[in-house]
Amino acid sequence: MALSRRQFLQISGATAAGWAMASVCPNWGLLRAAEQAGATARIVPTYCEMCFWKCGVLAKVIDGTVVKLEGNPVHPHCRGRLCGRGNGGIGLLYDPDRLKAPLIRTGERGDGKYREASWEEALAYVADKMQVIAAKYGPESLALFTHGSGTSHFYPLMRAFGTENVAMPSFAQCRGPRVAAYDLTTGIDIGSPERLDMPNSKVVVLLGSHLGENMHSSQVQDFTQAIDNGATIIVVDPRFSTAAGKADHWLPIRPGTDMALILAWIHLVLKNGWYDKDYVERYTTGFEDIRDSFDAYTPEWAAAETDLRPDVIRETGRIIARNAPAVALHPGRHVTWDGNDVQRERAIIILQALLGTWGRKGGIFLPSPAKLPPLPGGKAFPKPKRKPLNRGDFPFAGGEGVTNAVRASTLSGEPYPIKGWFVSGTNLLATLPNPEETRQAIRNLDLLVAVDVMPTDTVVHADVILPECTYLERHDAIAQLRGRELALAIRQPAVEPLYNTKPAWWIARSLANKLGLGDYFPWEHYAEKLEEDCLVWDVDFEELKQKGVIVFPGSAAPYITATNPPRFKTESGKLQLYSEELELEDFAPVPEYVQNPQPKNGEFRLIYGRSPVHTFSRTVNNPVLTELFAENEVWLNAGVAEEMGLKSGALVRLVNQDDVLSDPVRVKVTERIRTDCVYLVHGFGAKSKRLNRAFGRGVSDQDLITRYAVDPIAGTTGMRVNFVKIRKEA
Repeated sequence: MALSRRQFLQISGATAAGWAMASVCPNWGLLRAAEQAGATARIVPTYCEMCFWKCGVLAKVIDGTVVKLEGNPVHPHCRGRLCGRGNGGIGLLYDPDRLKAPLIRTGERGDGKYREASWEEALAYVADKMQVIAAKYGPESLALFTHGSGTSHFYPLMRAFGTENVAMPSFAQCRGPRVAAYDLTTGIDIGSPERLDMPNSKVVVLLGSHLGENMHSSQVQDFTQAIDNGATIIVVDPRFSTAAGKADHWLPIRPGTDMALILAWIHLVLKNGWYDKDYVERYTTGFEDIRDSFDAYTPEWAAAETDLRPDVIRETGRIIARNAPAVALHPGRHVTWDGNDVQRERAIIILQALLGTWGRKGGIFLPSPAKLPPLPGGKAFPKPKRKPLNRGDFPFAGGEGVTNAVRASTLSGEPYPIKGWFVSGTNLLATLPNPEETRQAIRNLDLLVAVDVMPTDTVVHADVILPECTYLERHDAIAQLRGRELALAIRQPAVEPLYNTKPAWWIARSLANKLGLGDYFPWEHYAEKLEEDCLVWDVDFEELKQKGVIVFPGSAAPYITATNPPRFKTESGKLQLYSEELELEDFAPVPEYVQNPQPKNGEFRLIYGRSPVHTFSRTVNNPVLTELFAENEVWLNAGVAEEMGLKSGALVRLVNQDDVLSDPVRVKVTERIRTDCVYLVHGFGAKSKRLNRAFGRGVSDQDLITRYAVDPIAGTTGMRVNFVKIRKEA
C-alpha cells in the first residue's frame, strides 16, 4: 500500500527526532515514528539476492510497503552496510516491468508474443511437455540451467524427474577454474566470501580482481581496513581500476599474460629461498618434484611476456615474500579468461603455499570447524539410465556442470538429444559465450521453461514463463555461512507476493505434484521445512526469524596452532604442489606457461567487468540503479583516441574478428587503460522490449564474445580471447 503525502510527512518528521536511536537499533526509531504517524511499521530481517554475497538485510515495512533496506549489523557478510545494489532491492520489488503472471508463447520464439495464463494451465502445460519428452527421448533429455537460490528447489525436481543434466553458468563461465584448482591442490574451497584475512594482511595482491567495483560488502570493508592499517597494495590489471587507485603498485599487465607474472614470482621465491621451509615440510607434498620446474621463468623472461619491467617484477616479488605469511593473494572470482585457467589458479595456490599463507594470520584463515547435524535424507532419487552430459569430457568439471557441454548436445543431438531446458534465475544469452550458438540450441528445443522475476533476453524466448516473486516476497533455504565463525541466516518475506507471482519453492512443489513427484516435497509451506531444519540443528527458529542471523559463538578457529592443524581434504592430507591427479589424466602436474594470441595492428583485446551499482544484466532495468548508471561506455586509451580523432561521448561501433558488429556505444577517453585493449561494463545492450529502461541502452559485450577457449581440465569457457576494431559512427 502506498503512503499518502500526509503520512509520509508525519513519519519523516517523527523519524528525525528518533533517528539517533534508530541508528543503533533501527527497529525502535522506525516503530516510534510509525506509531506517532498512526501507521503500522515493522522490521523484517532477511538476506539479499541482488548478487550472490547474501548480505543480511533489515527491510523496513510501513503499511505493507517496503520503504527502506538497511544492512543487518550482526550479519557477517555486510556488518550493517549495504552496497548500492543492495539498496536497489526496492527497485526490483516495485519495478513496473517485472513479470506479473504466467505467460504462454503465442508467436515465434524471441518475438515476445505471449498470452496470460493461470498457474493451473501453465503448470499443466509444462508437466505435459516434460512427460512427452521423457516418453520419447528419456527424462535425461531435460536439462536445468540454474543460478541462485532457486537451485535448491529445482535441482531436486529435476533429479526426481530422472535427469542429472544440471549446469550452472556461475561455474562454467565464472569461478569453475578456481573451484577445480583448489579441489586438486587443497581439497578445500577458498570459500564465498573468500577467506582472506585482509584486515591483518601486510600485503594484498589483486590479479584482475576489481574490489570496489564488484562491491562485495564485507570484502570491500576488509580491503579498506587493510589500507587503513598500512598494508601494501599490489594491483595487477591492464585497467586502472578503483582498486588500482588505492594501490602502492599498479602493474598494467599485457592482457593474457598473468600466468607469466605468477610463475616469475614463484621463480624468485624458490631461487632466493624465500619460501617457508618449515611450512612446506609440514603441510605440503611434492616440493622436490616442483622446485626445478620454474627455473626458466625469470623476471627478464616474464617482462617480455607481460610488458612489465623486470625490476618491477623483482620488487613486487620481494615485497610479497618479505611480508609472508601475512599476504592475501586474492584468487579472483571471475577467472575464466584464456582456457589455461585451472593451471593459472593452481599457480596462485602454489605461491600461497610456498609463502605459508594458508591458516596463517594475514593470509588465508581456516574455515570454522563447527559442524551442523546432517538433515535427514528424503526419498532417494531415481538413477538415470544414461550418463549425464553436464560434465562433458572434462574430468574435473565437478557436480555443477558445464553449460557449453549441455548446449553442444542440444545442438548436435549427441550422444543423446537434449530437448527441454528449464532455466531458473540465469540469463543465458548474456552469460554463455557466442550467444548465437545459444539461440540455435533454443531453436532445437521442444520445451523451454523460464522461471524469473524479470523478462530478460532469455526469458522472452521461453515457451512458458513462470513469474517468480522477488527475494523480499519469499522464503528460501537457510543460508549456512562458513567464514571465521559458523552462522545461519534466514530469508523470509517482508511483504506478500505482488501480482500473480509465486516463490520458487511453490513453483517446484506444484510442478512436482503435477508430475506425480510430490513425495519429494513433503511439506505444505516452505516455512515448515525451515522450522524442521532448525529442530535438527538445535536452533531457535523464532530467534532466527527475529534476528535474521544466528552466529555460533566460539565456532572460530582461524589460525594454525598446535591443537588446530589445517585439515586438507586431499589423499595425502596436505597441500599437493605436484598433482598426481592431473598427471594421471595426462595434464601437466605442475603449471606451465601457455602463450596467448595478441591483437594485431588496429585491434584491441576486449576486456569486461562490472559497475559497483549493477550485477550484470540482472539489474540493468532497475529503476533505482539505472538512475546511477544507465548504460555502458567503451573505455579507450587517450593516446589511441587522439590518433583516431575520437573524443569522449563520440558514438562508435565495435566489430570483432568474426565480423560481428555491435550496436552504437559511446567512447570514454581515459588514461586508465592500456593501448592494446578496450573495456566494457558487462550486462548492457538488452534486446527484450519488455525491459523499458534497459532495452537498447549501451552495448552487449557478450554479442562480441563469439570465440572462447575451453579449459581441458574443467571444461570452463575462457572468454577474454576476442579482439575488436573500432568503427566511427556518423
